Amino acid sequence: MSSEDFYAIIPAGGVGTRLWPLSRKSRPKFLYDLLDSGRTMIQSTFDRLAAVCGAEHVVVSTGEAHVDAVREQLPELGAESLFAEPVARDSTAAIALAAAVLARRHGDRIVVGSFAADQVIRDKDAFAECVRQATAAARQGYVTTIGIAASRPSTAFGYIHQGRSLADEIPDAQSARLVESFVEKPDSATAQAYLQTGEYRWNAGMFVMRADVLLSNLKRYQPDLHASIMSIAEAWDESSERRKAAMTRYWYGLEKIAFDYAIAEPLSAAGGVAVVPGGFGWDDIGDFNSVAALLPSSNRRNIKVLGDQDDVVFLDSAGDIVAAQAGRTVALLGVDDMVVIDTPDALLVAPRARSQEVKNMVAKLSGLGRDDIL
Repeated sequence: MSSEDFYAIIPAGGVGTRLWPLSRKSRPKFLYDLLDSGRTMIQSTFDRLAAVCGAEHVVVSTGEAHVDAVREQLPELGAESLFAEPVARDSTAAIALAAAVLARRHGDRIVVGSFAADQVIRDKDAFAECVRQATAAARQGYVTTIGIAASRPSTAFGYIHQGRSLADEIPDAQSARLVESFVEKPDSATAQAYLQTGEYRWNAGMFVMRADVLLSNLKRYQPDLHASIMSIAEAWDESSERRKAAMTRYWYGLEKIAFDYAIAEPLSAAGGVAVVPGGFGWDDIGDFNSVAALLPSSNRRNIKVLGDQDDVVFLDSAGDIVAAQAGRTVALLGVDDMVVIDTPDALLVAPRARSQEVKNMVAKLSGLGRDDIL
């Protein structure tokens, strides 16, 4: 695909509370190599996107607290390609600011794509083809998402209801379809019904669109947010002083709202959103159960180990996922299907079946005033 007009935005935010105590406010999950692949989550995301559009067309939006770590992990990232947020204001603000600044630099008809820093994609060639088709649809004025094939009736993801084909309208995007609606996370019976129709796909939060289309719809649906973002973008490349002044004046007051709610959902009701089916092997590492599903078994008892396997010793145990500190032994005796995460200042022990509830433990610790370990 021609990528001269395509720019990739990596929003790198979120704490990943269901992966505590590995993922913390000071070092979120995207900075870890959770799959023992040799590259952290954000490094893998950068590599994948750089292969599509070139490293010079990839930008990252992250919190000020993580700037040094991101620069260390991504030395290829230019100084002008890192957008630092003093406080988190959710995905709409992050995506819109990067898009607005890129539009001022390169023209407002460039195509921008947003891809989270903490997702796993197996088939990079198939992913690149989906981005190519999404870019073609975006050039025709659609806000385009990439919908993931629903392999099971999951209640953990939102869904996209796909409608008629757009192949005749967009010859370069033969797989593209109109989005009928976005659907919130369903209960298990509803999810099963979605799966049986074949009309629903998981919403992975990937969006590709022209910058002018994004900004005009932001003005349409979120006018206050649009006005503040444009004021910041106007000052961004003028000087560090003007940038800091604009961020101080406008950023803290921005509404915290996800891109799905701010733009995608209302625009889909107006027929302005397309979906390209993604069949490239996708996983969202949301909890330790999902980490375990992606790690190889260290033995025939299906025990999964993050880190040095020599630090984990087991007897009459099976189905566990374990992260041990380097040089400190974790011994498992008669322990099945458990999560055991050992860090210097916190130890988590929980059934794998309750992995999603780790966020409740984080909330309890916060309520007890233990923010020092969060």
